[in-house]
Amino acid sequence: MDARDLLAWNMRRLRVERGLSQEKLAFDSGIDRTYVSRLERRIENPSIAIVEKLALTLDVPIAQMFAEPAQGDTAPQAMRAGRKPKG
Repeated sequence: MDARDLLAWNMRRLRVERGLSQEKLAFDSGIDRTYVSRLERRIENPSIAIVEKLALTLDVPIAQMFAEPAQGDTAPQAMRAGRKPKG
C-alpha cells in the first residue's frame, strides 16, 4: 500500500470504530465533508496539516494514520446510511 492507501484505510477504520459519519469527522476537524470523502476514496493528496487535524479529531498519534493493516485484515466497512434515530 502507498501512503494515500494507508491514510484512506486508517481514516475509514478509525472513523467507523468511533461511530463517526464523514460529516461529523469533517465538522469536528474543520474541513469539508466532500474532502473527507475524497480522501477515503484516494482522490486527494492531503497536506500534513490536514492529516494532523484528522489525527487530533480521531484522538490518535499522526503515525497511526499511516499504520499498515495486519495481515488478513479486511477493508473497513461503510457505516449504515441514513440518520440515527433520535432518543
